[in-house]
Amino acid sequence: MRTYLVTGGAGFIGSNYIHYMFEKYGDEIRIINVDVLTYAGNPENLKEVEGRDNYTFVKADICDTEAISRIFAENDIDRVVHFAAESHVDRSIKDPGVFVKTNVLGTANMLNCARAAWEKPDGTYPEGKRFLHVSTDEVYGSLPEGDGYFYETTPYAPHSPYSASKAGSDMLVRAYMDTYKFPANITNCSNNYGPYQFPEKLIPLMINNALSGKKLPVYGDGKNVRDWLYVRDHAKAIDMVQEKGELFETYNVGGHNEKQNIEIVQLIIDTLLEILPDSDPRKANVSRDLITYVEDRKGHDRRYAIAPDKIRAAVGWEPETCFKDGIRLTIEWYLAHEDWMKNVTSGDYQKYYDSMYKV
Repeated sequence: MRTYLVTGGAGFIGSNYIHYMFEKYGDEIRIINVDVLTYAGNPENLKEVEGRDNYTFVKADICDTEAISRIFAENDIDRVVHFAAESHVDRSIKDPGVFVKTNVLGTANMLNCARAAWEKPDGTYPEGKRFLHVSTDEVYGSLPEGDGYFYETTPYAPHSPYSASKAGSDMLVRAYMDTYKFPANITNCSNNYGPYQFPEKLIPLMINNALSGKKLPVYGDGKNVRDWLYVRDHAKAIDMVQEKGELFETYNVGGHNEKQNIEIVQLIIDTLLEILPDSDPRKANVSRDLITYVEDRKGHDRRYAIAPDKIRAAVGWEPETCFKDGIRLTIEWYLAHEDWMKNVTSGDYQKYYDSMYKV
């Protein structure tokens, strides 16, 4: 039975990946999920799998050398999928030190612990050991409107503390691959959306606010462009890279769904009005009049767009979910999981929301 060590598996993308892997492989694999359970790590995301004999949860910080080393010592880890990261740009602007600690030092610790467990005396590694570092397209900086794409060869030009910390973690992985021939890959993905996403991010924030009749805060003129990727498609890409990708390579994972932020907000409103029955009192809350433009984010990149040509050619992966379908699936999930949303938007989240948007 192949054993996977997943870091940050209680978060948005990590939990969707774990669900995907158990749906695909069932009892053929074992997953150990390591998560320190910050505000974005939610055990409720994995309620359906927590009773499985081949699933183990370990509450630990990826910066804790002793804890991570113990996991490697007590288990024959075949694959590492490293999601764990601080990931919200707004929070990185307020507190960059946390992002450096988790994203850079945490990744360094994961690399060191994996290398110590896997490297043989002659400097080689057993067949089948693979480390996949999950990163972001934000490391590449910003693109002109309507012109060009990010490729794996695009120079790094991060503009926020978040993207700079992820760029630093990418460089560490590259250095280990070059220096130690460490068996790793890097994936750089575009904006993900789908079930279990913490509502500080654009899409769940707008869904939640619209249902409650709250203002829909849009930065600047709302015309910043992002490439959107349905999270299940991302989970599939990660699995395919670990199964078929060439070691030491970086693969960009994009959705071919470029949208302005204001387009996203308008589509969410229109889809909610279409889905909600007239008998649902929340339908009366939903309106484009809720859209409120707020002061633009510092260092706000204008456009991201990924060319997934390399991953398509190498492993045969392509995004399968068109944006209109993905948004509908996402909204339907949030409507069916109101208790999940209420639980994650209580307490500290509300204080954060009030401080960020002031609307």
